[in-house]
Amino acid sequence: MLSKNKIKLIQSLDRKKIRDSSGLFLVEGNKMVEEALNSDFRIESLICTAGFLDQHPGIRSKANEVIETDSETIRKASLQQNPQDALAIIHQPSPANSELDLSKLIIALDFIQDPGNLGTILRIADWFGIENIICSENTVDIFNPKVVQASMGAIFRIKTQYTRLEDFLSKAVQSKIPVYGTFLEGKNIYSESLTTNGILIMGNEGNGISDEIEHLVTGKLFIPSFSSGKGSESLNVAIATAICCSEFRRR
Repeated sequence: MLSKNKIKLIQSLDRKKIRDSSGLFLVEGNKMVEEALNSDFRIESLICTAGFLDQHPGIRSKANEVIETDSETIRKASLQQNPQDALAIIHQPSPANSELDLSKLIIALDFIQDPGNLGTILRIADWFGIENIICSENTVDIFNPKVVQASMGAIFRIKTQYTRLEDFLSKAVQSKIPVYGTFLEGKNIYSESLTTNGILIMGNEGNGISDEIEHLVTGKLFIPSFSSGKGSESLNVAIATAICCSEFRRR
């Protein structure tokens, strides 16, 4: 039986203040819950239908509590318009304290605001084998339900840290780590030499990379348009991230 207090908690996890104070976040949908069950994340509560339980034998041992309920009750508790058969309340992992492996490619995000973009970037990083993403402190919360859903499970595999980005990049530059970013005045990414390691900065949806960060970029790149006429003025940041990651991996 799903109590009113549990429903209230589920719906409150839409707010960052509650996520921060409780240390919890929400995952919805059969595939996303399956991804959570196969991860190392601690599951506090698994709420699902009898059918979902039947299809996943042994999952009772993977959550602190399992609440069997019906589809209508899940619909009442869900934040989604068309919920499926399962949702889960999950503990946020402890912030990573280990040093990053700077011999690999890392993505850094400068004030990404749209949850869908961040979730998609997590998915892109997962696809291209990029293990770490560094976020500025003003980037949207990774545990925002819309970010979680857009990540399509990548949130359980990509290590993400929030930090004062300028300080992090300053240390990288001092250590001679290449720092890349996309700019209109940058060099053509398809012909520019790229390293196998480094930090790739992706900027804000409306304003791009901030002035505070721009002066730390050691390799300015540009994604050219192949439109023959008056085309789009810019690319969505997630699409631009995919193009950049593909080009780095292609070399």
